[in-house]
Amino acid sequence: MQQPAPPSPSNADAAPLRGWQRAAIWLLVAVLLALVFMLYTQPEFMVRMADHVWACF
Repeated sequence: MQQPAPPSPSNADAAPLRGWQRAAIWLLVAVLLALVFMLYTQPEFMVRMADHVWACF
């Protein structure tokens, strides 16, 4: 005999994000992406990352 699945939480219980919260999340994502892209312009970083990847094998 199968057990009934527990009720899944609905999105109605979660409070929607406010406008400034949504903007803050997008700003944080943009800053993190910019920092990652800036790291890839440094040759020393790229060599170090390649050495780390190569060490896994």
